[in-house]
Amino acid sequence: MWELDNKKYFLLLIIVAIVILLIVADFVWKKKKQTTFASNKAIKILAPNQSKNKAIIKASIYTLALISIVFGLVNPKIGTKLITVKRQGIDIVFTLDVSKSMLAQDMAPDRLSKMKQLVSQIISNLGPDRIGIVGYAGTAFPMLPITTDHYAAKMYLQTMNTDMVSSQGTAFEDAIFQASNFYDNPNTSKVMILISDGEDHGEEMDGAIAIAKQKGIKIITIGVGTEKGGPIPIRTAKGTEYKKDWNNEIVITKLTPNTLKHIAEKTGGKYYYGSNTQEIVDLVKNDLNKIQKTDFESQQISEYQSQFQWFLAFALLLLMIDLFILERKTLWMKNLNLFNEKDDDNA
Repeated sequence: MWELDNKKYFLLLIIVAIVILLIVADFVWKKKKQTTFASNKAIKILAPNQSKNKAIIKASIYTLALISIVFGLVNPKIGTKLITVKRQGIDIVFTLDVSKSMLAQDMAPDRLSKMKQLVSQIISNLGPDRIGIVGYAGTAFPMLPITTDHYAAKMYLQTMNTDMVSSQGTAFEDAIFQASNFYDNPNTSKVMILISDGEDHGEEMDGAIAIAKQKGIKIITIGVGTEKGGPIPIRTAKGTEYKKDWNNEIVITKLTPNTLKHIAEKTGGKYYYGSNTQEIVDLVKNDLNKIQKTDFESQQISEYQSQFQWFLAFALLLLMIDLFILERKTLWMKNLNLFNEKDDDNA
């Protein structure tokens, strides 16, 4: 088996072809000029040591050297090498609140954007851990199944918005139930990072916590928003308005940390207030480093071995050989008679 590493360098063969055409054109031009100047017999008398074939040999050597350099740049890879790769890490599921209250701007620029910033920075500081994403409001939904592709996770994260769930509210129990089903390996260390403003509208919190504890899931909770709170902006055709209650009064949503603290405490995790992004990233990273890493993936990878060095070595050898080939006739070339010349004097 084989493959080519940098196929784009094959375009350089066009230059090599141009060089060959120029060399051929130069030979033809010189031949015509010599014919104009004198006959072949006269040229042999005037320049008895001139070898007409040495120039062809030297040109061929240069051409082969250029072609070898091009193939060296392309870097053909031949053969395979089996490597056993073991990944050690943690299974982490981000459980993210996308209810309308996350649009409140009491935490700049708003709670939802702050949550995305926190998650993105945490992902950037992870090792070879597997991650998944669950979104929730009145109900929970799987956003990204557990994976090692951190780049994909960040892409999915940026697409999350408060219109993804039609039923509003914040149902922690459904979110924890849904996220608990993401862990496909019972032997890995499991962490759930739940981010919300803490406003809970569910009723079965203790049941969800019990399932998380049964599966060995440690839940780290992060609160976004302020206890002073802020209104919930709603975009309409007339502009930005604010959500109102049945009495036509503006609803003020506040950070309610008690539920988040309760979830973290019952599952052996910790609660953090997410105002300072870098501080939270460092705290979460420190917590994750204390958790035992487990082998969650072992696979055989087939690797091709680079062969560029052989082509470059061959090109160098050709150029070194060229140094020892003189333009004039030599006895050993005459004896080789590579071009099957009838007249030995032409060698």
